Amino acid sequence: MLLLPALIAALLAAAHAAAQAAPSPTYTPPDASQGTVASPAGASPNPQWSNLLGNTLWFYDAQRSGRLGAGAYGNRVGWRNDSALQDGADWNLDLSGGWYDAGDYIKATFPLGYTMFSLAWGALSYGPGYDAAHQTAYLDGTLRWGYDWLMRAHPSDDVLFVQVGGNDADLAYWGGDQNIPTPRQGFPVNASHPGTDAWASTAAAFALGSLAYSGAQWNTSASAHAPASLTNGTYAALLLQHAESLYKTAKSTTPQATYSQSVPQIKAAYSSSGFGDDLTIAALALAAATNSSSYYQDAYNYYQQYALSGKRLVWNWDSRSPAAFVLFAEVANARPGIAQAAGLATNLTGWQQETEAYLDSIVNGKQGYLTKGGLLFYPGDSDEASLNPAVAAATLMLRYAPLASSGDKTAAYNSFAKDQIDYLLGNNPMSRVYIVGQHPNSPQNPHSALAAGGSNINNIRSDPETEAYVLYGAMPGGPLKNDKFWDYRDDWVQTEIALDYNSNLPSIAAYQIVNGSADPFYVSLAANSYTTPGGQPCDAALPCRSGLSAGAKAGVAIGVILAVILIVGALLFWQRDRVRRWRSGYRFPGTK
Repeated sequence: MLLLPALIAALLAAAHAAAQAAPSPTYTPPDASQGTVASPAGASPNPQWSNLLGNTLWFYDAQRSGRLGAGAYGNRVGWRNDSALQDGADWNLDLSGGWYDAGDYIKATFPLGYTMFSLAWGALSYGPGYDAAHQTAYLDGTLRWGYDWLMRAHPSDDVLFVQVGGNDADLAYWGGDQNIPTPRQGFPVNASHPGTDAWASTAAAFALGSLAYSGAQWNTSASAHAPASLTNGTYAALLLQHAESLYKTAKSTTPQATYSQSVPQIKAAYSSSGFGDDLTIAALALAAATNSSSYYQDAYNYYQQYALSGKRLVWNWDSRSPAAFVLFAEVANARPGIAQAAGLATNLTGWQQETEAYLDSIVNGKQGYLTKGGLLFYPGDSDEASLNPAVAAATLMLRYAPLASSGDKTAAYNSFAKDQIDYLLGNNPMSRVYIVGQHPNSPQNPHSALAAGGSNINNIRSDPETEAYVLYGAMPGGPLKNDKFWDYRDDWVQTEIALDYNSNLPSIAAYQIVNGSADPFYVSLAANSYTTPGGQPCDAALPCRSGLSAGAKAGVAIGVILAVILIVGALLFWQRDRVRRWRSGYRFPGTK
């Protein structure tokens, strides 16, 4: 075993000795009413985008598990407490820390890999935005909180804990962070119970984090921006060590299998559909971090082996191929010698064609469709979290647009992305600003056991009537395909929050700051001008209802039965002579 717990602890201590200073100035989310205040002309950085960036990072602090006083700036969420300090005790390990994945209290590694990859990608690409908004120290704290836990969850080469919590007691609990049921079980994958996808996904996250902390310039366009001021060679090396260990395990362990096949107890949360895209993105991220042609060769081989070319999938925790297309293009631009060193004829032009075929299919309506209100919607993927796929697509478009093969395509991608971001931030039929605490039109009741303040799992919606705490910066699941949004705490489809939902929002805000964008759309909305839809939702959380009481339904059923009896009786009376002859044995003409 190369990564013993004691060694991890020692290396973490050394890395944190060189950690960045505490934030200066400190940031506290402003009251939602500030979302209606236009920024002064020419203000740089834009105050509203800076607040959005600050709030979306604050959300991750609100989701923290473990000892909250740890880190460069301690606990800045006054209503949160230390929690789940015994995680890992069933394996004699310290698995405390990390984040609660969504509205409940499990910790889930597979979607966390996607989350950390996305956060690190934004740090790498839009660094001046974080720096200008004085959010780099908070970004550093967020990244380290996630990576430090992933390192604890990877105590040896083949062992990776893919979930903590999630038994029946956990799932039945609705309440604050001080009474979380214990003990909490940890679920690992290892060589005997493989998790190829989880190993590879986590390797990709570590590799991109290593690149972000390395201080290397990531020249992905003519207007490339420096990474955020995160440079820490010791920490970058530690992240890379974990990345390479996990990737080697994922590549060499046979038979290969998804983690949800090997650990069936966790299928209910995040069941995986495959591992080819995860292997591809892991090798590609390592190629970017190390400038290694052998990793690039692996990435290209996996891309071909698993037939990723032309796939039209949503970018999310279970589907990494869309991000691979864009990252291949970025690597071709930032590391032009890798493909040649690997003996491959691939170049930027080829990856432009691949990526643009994917993005054009979205812009031209051949992948998903636009709701009447203008939200990109994928049947089957958007039904239980409509905003996440649209925001992910917008992020890829903003990232790729500077590399596009023509000015027209650059303009088309930027325009489409802007429309999706505007929808998110208030330009929608409900006039809802789908970021909690950002504006008076923001949702008030996110599905979050941490923030709700109640303990009655049988009356989540109205106990208490008003959410106890504001979960600033959280993006909920979003409206249904009819663009309607019901702000019901028990409707987890529309109101639940999650780490992966939020993972691209800091990148979007930092991008806007870097590019000197005007105020977000929500500034133009009057306070409390949102629409409350009539009727009731119809989704997986709150299935369709006819609107009839049980007595009324019984009455309708009895009426139908009586009507059928009367109709049958009338037909028999009308055909009574024919029936009589049939019963007597008379054969009708033409029968045998």
